[in-house]
Amino acid sequence: MLSAKMEKALNDQINAEFYSSYLYLAMSAYFQSINFTGFATWMQVQSTEEYGHAMKIYNYLIEVNSRVKLELIEKPQESWKSPLEAFQEAYKHELYITDRINKLVNQAIAEQDHATNIFLQWFVKEQVEEVSTVNQIIEKFKLIGENKSALYMLDRELGQRK
Repeated sequence: MLSAKMEKALNDQINAEFYSSYLYLAMSAYFQSINFTGFATWMQVQSTEEYGHAMKIYNYLIEVNSRVKLELIEKPQESWKSPLEAFQEAYKHELYITDRINKLVNQAIAEQDHATNIFLQWFVKEQVEEVSTVNQIIEKFKLIGENKSALYMLDRELGQRK
């Protein structure tokens, strides 16, 4: 049985994951609007992945006989100055989510909630991958600089994400 504090924290994380999904969907729409369909595809897949993270926590709460309480999802930003700026925002957001996950793990440890701690380890590993992936994309943008052909190729490459 989860403590009321842990239940609330996990419900708050569901909201944060749904916001992540919403943010990446907004980024996808932004990329579509400036004809970078590959970046749009990458962000749409990322949005779906984040939705899955929210549902993973949702299902965990149900499995441990706790109450799911959905809250309003904050409206995300709609446009960015450049594709690089959008990916930098995604990176910053992934660091924020990583911090939230780490705090949840710390709370589970403090409460000696072993089941939740074990459950959250998947998210810890996932965040390492998320941060690394977005950072690698940012580094590619930096290498590309103003080269439009290389930007086109990166758009094509990221559009291959399934």
